[in-house]
Amino acid sequence: NAATTKPLEIVKEAVVDTMINNYGNPSSYHKLGLEAEKLIKESSDFFAKVLNCAEDEIIYTSGATESNNMAIIGAALAYKRTGNRVITTSIEHPSVKQAFIYLESLGFEVIYLKTTKTGKVDIQELESYIDDNTILVSIMHVNNEIGTVQEIDKIGQVIKNSNKNTIFHVDAVQSFGKYQIDVIKSSIDLLSMSAHKIYGPKGVGLLYKNKNIRIKPLLIGGDQQKGLRSGTENVPGIVGMYKAAKYVWKNKEKINENMLDLKKTLANKILDNIPGSYINGPSIEEGAAHILNVGFKDIRSEILLHSLDAKSI
Repeated sequence: NAATTKPLEIVKEAVVDTMINNYGNPSSYHKLGLEAEKLIKESSDFFAKVLNCAEDEIIYTSGATESNNMAIIGAALAYKRTGNRVITTSIEHPSVKQAFIYLESLGFEVIYLKTTKTGKVDIQELESYIDDNTILVSIMHVNNEIGTVQEIDKIGQVIKNSNKNTIFHVDAVQSFGKYQIDVIKSSIDLLSMSAHKIYGPKGVGLLYKNKNIRIKPLLIGGDQQKGLRSGTENVPGIVGMYKAAKYVWKNKEKINENMLDLKKTLANKILDNIPGSYINGPSIEEGAAHILNVGFKDIRSEILLHSLDAKSI
């Protein structure tokens, strides 16, 4: 479920209904087009309220990979005349890490921050690397493999205190719908999320972009979404993502509490009953409620995976 989730029934119904009854192009001025545009605006209003931003600061994408690429590469290219240094961590998702490797090939200076054994960023080390030449910092909120939760409020404050012009990007794919995120409070300029991590459809996500921040578009075409992401919007996908997010947001406390109970039960039973087992990353309580990374002495992960798979686990 950290990799992908089964869509909710209400999501499936909303996607099918939109595909059949609201199939108009949202860029068209006829009735069907205007109805489709209205659905997008309704979705944007919800996401803006949840993130504490303006409705026109929401950009729809094909998912987290595009959102991360658009944020990182788009911002770096837009501000390359003002600086050359960009910063990230050594434990980012490949859609972030590979974007920084690409920037390295373009001549940018990339700093990869090390982390503690539990995956935490050393905020003092981050602060020491931010200078007048630093244009971008990208740090994920919740790590997808070991569940480390970064202190994005504190990190955002440190970044802006060190250089108010440095852009702060957060990959919130594993945290959206599970943690309260206030982009103003956390000084976040760019934020990525994906629908299929929260019981929504695959192939759709969003990027929050502070209206005062420039990014160079990666897709050129019909100037949709203020020219920042050309291409006809995926209206059924956007509606499905909205329905999923609305459900998750309404029930997030109950869902998180249930997941944490399950995580504690699973972790304790493994540690108590299997010799040589251990937890990787943060403690059970410190890590995200939905991620548990466990190691077993002298057992290869692929063999374990296939053995569990044979038992439908």
